[in-house]
Amino acid sequence: MKQNRFYLVGLLVAGYTVLIAALFTGLFLHILSLPSVVETTQYLYVEPGDGVLRVAYKAKKQGIVRRHWHLSLAASSLGYERSLKAGEYEILPKMPLKNTLHKIVKGQVFLRRVSIPEGTSSAELKLILENSFGLDTKDFSLPPEGTILPETYFYNRGESAMTLVHRMQRNLRDFLSKAWAERQSGLPIEDPGKAIILASIVEKETGVGNERALVAAVFVNRLRKGMRLQSDPTVIYGLTKGLPLGRGLTRNDLKGMTDYNTYRIAGLPKGPITNPGKDAILATLNPANVPYLYFVADGTGGHAFSITLDEHNNNVTRWRQMRAAQ
Repeated sequence: MKQNRFYLVGLLVAGYTVLIAALFTGLFLHILSLPSVVETTQYLYVEPGDGVLRVAYKAKKQGIVRRHWHLSLAASSLGYERSLKAGEYEILPKMPLKNTLHKIVKGQVFLRRVSIPEGTSSAELKLILENSFGLDTKDFSLPPEGTILPETYFYNRGESAMTLVHRMQRNLRDFLSKAWAERQSGLPIEDPGKAIILASIVEKETGVGNERALVAAVFVNRLRKGMRLQSDPTVIYGLTKGLPLGRGLTRNDLKGMTDYNTYRIAGLPKGPITNPGKDAILATLNPANVPYLYFVADGTGGHAFSITLDEHNNNVTRWRQMRAAQ
């Protein structure tokens, strides 16, 4: 009889154990399948050193989980306590908890982006990066003008702005190396550094894509003839070091002596006046085969090009008449 009693007790214990295990498994699977309760996409930031509990409380605060213990229980049960990777994660509405955990464990971070327009000066770059969410700018130092390649860049939240700048500089070196090797022969440009200086002027002189090679040709032709470049953007840079002037140039500005005033100095200015884009660099190294020596705004957003000073003066007169009529 005693043996039968022990046997029955053993069966009951085993049964309860199986039942509890089944209930726990059912609860666990249910928790894993629970969707986020937010109606808009959330961005969960797992900082370096965050443990499961801290991440769980962050997820609860953002509405990604209903209860903080849902995430901590699921992560612990799956053995993920030491597998959560730092970074920012995009959590979509109704995303199941198991998908959220999978993202964090696999390090499928959300990449933020910053677009650097062609012709952005280093001073303007500083302002852009300082206003880019999630970039660490505390150790930022201004890169030399003409050393970064303007493009769209992706970064991780918390990434150093200088790490991003170094990537921009490396991209420029790689692009310029190839472009320099494939440049037009016979250019009056001694080295890649001088090419960037001229490309920066071309970049600031026109925003019309099909004009870049023509503008580059004007400056190349002037360099060959020993003529001064007489570029307004170089004068402005000498006054502002890359920030907007906020007014029109005056006669006194044009007469002022700086290392960038190409009305007063021969040849190229001291350094680049902006960070030129790929198109301006390629146009500078492959200018159009035209004899133009002058250009002026044509009143429609583009420029009128000419060979002789008389032609140029006529174009200037027409431009002034158009401005007066507006």
